[in-house]
Amino acid sequence: MKKVIEVNNLEYNYPDGTRALRGVNLEVFEGESVALIGPNGAGKSTLLLHLNGILNGNGSIKILGRNLIDKNITEIRNKVGMVFQDPENQLFSPTVFDDVAFGPINMAYPKELVKEKVKDALRQIGMEEYKNRCPHHLSFGEKKRITLATVLSMNPEILVLGEPTSNLDPMARKDLIRLFKSLNLTKIIATHDLEMVIEVCKKTILLFQGRIVAYGDTKRLLTDEKLLRNHGLEPPLIVKIFKRMGYKKIPLNLDEINV
Repeated sequence: MKKVIEVNNLEYNYPDGTRALRGVNLEVFEGESVALIGPNGAGKSTLLLHLNGILNGNGSIKILGRNLIDKNITEIRNKVGMVFQDPENQLFSPTVFDDVAFGPINMAYPKELVKEKVKDALRQIGMEEYKNRCPHHLSFGEKKRITLATVLSMNPEILVLGEPTSNLDPMARKDLIRLFKSLNLTKIIATHDLEMVIEVCKKTILLFQGRIVAYGDTKRLLTDEKLLRNHGLEPPLIVKIFKRMGYKKIPLNLDEINV
């Protein structure tokens, strides 16, 4: 498999002296969906912000085989699409079309290609009819999906997401999870939504106090109650339920359950 992210001995201190990352080593391969979990302050957001050069710590990072250094930063940012937790941070135009077109326009794509990119991105999230709507009049869940379209319009190879299901109602959350599962991209998802992790991510990274304390199979990590509790987390409710029901094998998603 092709290695698309390689992080070696990454360290980062914030200006106030807070040590956020402590010797992080990480490899992610093409097509993987990887969850990044841990309590508040574990370093999840800090690590994500290093993957396209928003933050720059000590150590080395390779993205798609290229060193994350100044001369490669523009190319890498075009390949690493980042979706922030709060959609208001990414939506600023008068229409959905304008927001989704912003990236392709700044890449100096021809007008017709920009239209094609916007149409395709909105099609992927199932919101083609929203192109003339004002983003600020949409629901929170709709805004979340539009921010995803602003990234998809750039045809990224890696999708980086911060708390994508936070503050969503149950149906909006379910729709977003279904959308993530349909995207054939490498995905890195920082989240507290461990039920979503079970459905979407086959691999999970557990961060604690700036260090990776576990990285591997999602089912193995999220059923290890001692590991989770020792690092500030509780097992997902679905795991607790299945264990109480006597399941020896915890299903990765609800579709695997025969009732």
